[in-house]
Amino acid sequence: MSPRKIIIDTDPGQDDAVAILLALASPDEIEVLGITAVAGNVPLALTARNARIICELAGRPDMPVFAGCDRPLKRPLVTAEHVHGKTGLDGPDLPEPTMPLADGHAVDFIIDCLRSNAPGSVTLCPLGPLTNIATALQKAPDIAARIGQIVLMGGAYFEVGNITPAAEFNIYVDPEAADIVFKSGVPLVVMPLDVTHQALVTSARNDAFRAIGTPVGLAVAQMTDFFERFDKEKYGSLGAPLHDPCVTAYLIDPELFTGRHINVEIETGSDLTLGMTVADWWGVTDRAANATFMGGIDADGFFSLLTERLARL
Repeated sequence: MSPRKIIIDTDPGQDDAVAILLALASPDEIEVLGITAVAGNVPLALTARNARIICELAGRPDMPVFAGCDRPLKRPLVTAEHVHGKTGLDGPDLPEPTMPLADGHAVDFIIDCLRSNAPGSVTLCPLGPLTNIATALQKAPDIAARIGQIVLMGGAYFEVGNITPAAEFNIYVDPEAADIVFKSGVPLVVMPLDVTHQALVTSARNDAFRAIGTPVGLAVAQMTDFFERFDKEKYGSLGAPLHDPCVTAYLIDPELFTGRHINVEIETGSDLTLGMTVADWWGVTDRAANATFMGGIDADGFFSLLTERLARL
């Protein structure tokens, strides 16, 4: 089979960085058409910078990186320096990028890519707030029918919130954008906190990254060394959850994950539960299913895949 064509929409973020590296290390399964940056974990100037740093780390300065939306559709930007550090990539000492940003806006790149490729042949992979994707759908409604699938990291059902008691960060930052995407009719696969909190970088798993012995392996180990301090303190977990690489791993080996096709609605009207993914896991409503929400992961298989692929870079 030919590689799946994807666009990575991202707000790096250490875990976003690992997701990008996994994709670039897997050309047999994944053809990355471009990377689009969005404001989220840190402001847009930093997410666009960080995406280029990771492309250069992977030896892919040819990869087009586009800057996108610098704020949510209707709300002030909320960022997560308390998790990712002031740069978003705190941990490793990586050089400033020399590759330029690609000309044009990320939203226009997404639209043009979808229109110029065969219908259904391009998968969108959002790893941050859904502002770029929703803006593209609003600007060019015809593209909805051309998107093969949207595979995203966001939301939760049993785990519920990590930025508020009810909401996961990516959805909370721009709930109106998430609402547009979840109501778009595009086939959705969602990696919620319930899955990503099972993908923990334990000491042994981080040692395996470091043992790769390459700049990529060392940088990933240093990223997760930094990243894990927040989760260990907050959750008492054994290490950092690698949220976003679950998206890339699903594209390579979907058998690593299990889930259900259910109805998911986004809360946009309540101050108390703003950004909540109201997931009808048990089918107690008559609302039509609109997303495949993952619930389980083969964590050992996930880390074996990740370590083996990172060693290729």
